[in-house]
Amino acid sequence: MLCYTRGRRKSWEAVTGLRFSRVLVVASVVALLRISLALASGNAVGKPSGSADEKPGADAQVAIVPRPKTPAPSEVLPKSNIRVDTTLVLIPVTVTDPLNRFVTGLEKENFRVFEDKTEQQILQFSSEDAPLSVGIVFDCSGSMGNKLENSRKAVAQFFKTANPEDEFFLVEFNDRADLAIKFTTSLEEIQNRLTFTQSKGKTALLDAVYLALHQMKKAKNARKALLVISDGGDNNSRYTETEIKNLVREADVQIYAIGIFEPAATRGRTAEELAGPSLLSEIAEQTGGRHFPVENQNELPNIAEKIGIELRNQYIIGYSPKNLERNGKYRRVQVKLVQPRGLPPLRPFWRLGYYAPTQ
Repeated sequence: MLCYTRGRRKSWEAVTGLRFSRVLVVASVVALLRISLALASGNAVGKPSGSADEKPGADAQVAIVPRPKTPAPSEVLPKSNIRVDTTLVLIPVTVTDPLNRFVTGLEKENFRVFEDKTEQQILQFSSEDAPLSVGIVFDCSGSMGNKLENSRKAVAQFFKTANPEDEFFLVEFNDRADLAIKFTTSLEEIQNRLTFTQSKGKTALLDAVYLALHQMKKAKNARKALLVISDGGDNNSRYTETEIKNLVREADVQIYAIGIFEPAATRGRTAEELAGPSLLSEIAEQTGGRHFPVENQNELPNIAEKIGIELRNQYIIGYSPKNLERNGKYRRVQVKLVQPRGLPPLRPFWRLGYYAPTQ
């Protein structure tokens, strides 16, 4: 019995081994068939997917190749620096007759403009009342005591010529210059401040002009002007006359001055006070504005009103300079009138020059 059992076990092991060998053979054949099919369909190892001769069927794998990125124009075109430069010089011009009355109604053809003696082509011409940015530079030094009231009236009269779109600021000065009121459209605010202004101390006129020109950089209107009301020359400024004159030439701001001076024969006037009229005249004329010396205080309001009207009756001439150099040099401007028929000899006032840009 024992021998029979052992014999059957050996027979079973032999049969099982044979069957296992057959299974291995079948598996190997199936694997070879699959490799053959893969080679036939073009998906063999080493052949890139999505090649030109591949014909994918329902079970084939499709490879999507991204489209090459189109280069941006800046990557294709050569780099270049393109800059459009336009420089327009605007010159305000006031025209008066022999009686110092304003002359309106002139046309573009009545004007000729020269820069450094070279005639320029007038590209823009206007005589409309454009909004203004105006700084009131008010002297409240000790010598202004009995002149303050008429000076206040002068400012009030000047305001009567204002445009609703105008803006104003107030600089007061005695020992030092002070920005009393920043840019505002409220005329009452400035007048209320002047009501309580007291006279004391010395005269820092040049510092006041400097401060006003600095404040004017914040103006919102293209046309800018200062109205200076003072009774004498400077005697307490940190800035020198030369520095302020250079600054005035650089600034695109018209300066009008009302100088309240005692008669020249009056005793006790200092050297600074004697130089006051010429100082204000030089500063104003550089900008195309004017200086109005006054001896009779009662004339102050009328003169202030006249300045306001003059600002409203100016011609604005614009031209593009033929000199294209950006050298920062000062260029002198001259305006000549083509005399209209039937009118007496006319006189123009204009900004005498400007500094060329540097870049």
